[in-house]
Amino acid sequence: MKERRLEAVRQKLNTLRLDALLVTFVPHVQYLTGFTGSNGLAFISKRHQWFFTDGRYSSQSHEEVRGFKRVVSGRGLFRELQRTVRPRSASRIGIDRRHLSVAEMENLKALFPKARFVSGESIVDGLASVKDSSEIGSIKAAIAITERVFRQLLQTIRVGISELDIAAEIVYLHRKFGADADAFEPIVASGKRGALPHARPTAKKIRNGELVTLDCGCRYRGYHSDLTRTISVGRISPERRRLYTVVRDAQQLALDAARDGMTGKELDGVARRHIKQKKLGRYFSHSLGHGLGLQVHESPRVSSLSTDVLEAGNVITIEPGVYVPGVGGVRIEDDIVIRKGGSELLTSIPKELITL
Repeated sequence: MKERRLEAVRQKLNTLRLDALLVTFVPHVQYLTGFTGSNGLAFISKRHQWFFTDGRYSSQSHEEVRGFKRVVSGRGLFRELQRTVRPRSASRIGIDRRHLSVAEMENLKALFPKARFVSGESIVDGLASVKDSSEIGSIKAAIAITERVFRQLLQTIRVGISELDIAAEIVYLHRKFGADADAFEPIVASGKRGALPHARPTAKKIRNGELVTLDCGCRYRGYHSDLTRTISVGRISPERRRLYTVVRDAQQLALDAARDGMTGKELDGVARRHIKQKKLGRYFSHSLGHGLGLQVHESPRVSSLSTDVLEAGNVITIEPGVYVPGVGGVRIEDDIVIRKGGSELLTSIPKELITL
């Protein structure tokens, strides 16, 4: 599997007329080498490939990294790269500037004064966005953990419990059920706070008649899940129930429409048009979804501005929402994998309004 990825990288090097690719972004290093530590880089030329890390990861990298010449250094990794690789004059080296600090970029230029550093971020981004069966299996395993957490939460949430208590339970249960970590800080937003799309949990206590939005995910073997449901605690008003129905229907339209060959903008528009038709368009303030994998947010983008073309093997989220100040909000999110001519739903929690 890693060999196929290296071959694909080298094909991209030829297409972009690059002599080598320097990979510093940790998820991309893991994608290419298998290394799961926090400090490592990969350097891939047209004929050779090296992996660099520090002494803390000597044993771990020996177990995880295959197919790369492994270099464990007691000095800075860029300096070790210079000493080991010694690229020829005027080499064109692809980098991902999005994940390099100004100081790191200046260091590279000082160490390799004759090299040209050019954009290479599309290389691994594009490859990693198309998942193989093993990667989809890891994402499914992460989703299974998060869904188990969600079902357990339904036995915990009640009038009087605080948002912070619910969030703490999510963190605890993810680890208890086998996750490596949370994918992000859980979002728990109740009542009028549901109008905040990325609300951080507070000491506010759940009240009867409120909607509660729960957005959580985990990381398992490097791959992520991302699930959102909005539930009600007690009977809710007709206005809030209408918000829920509009979002649920918009999401289902997008799920039904998703297929390879669409742009992210086209798929976003399916849900957005429905919400606009229901006179709630101004309350849908974010994109419809995003890629999911070694990063919880990665390519392809699924937004009103996205020109990314969906491919079979992309795993994406579908998560429309409406957020009405003074009233509350609703978001429903599922994870899908794009297939030829359609998609496969990976999440299984029902979307009918759950009332506790």
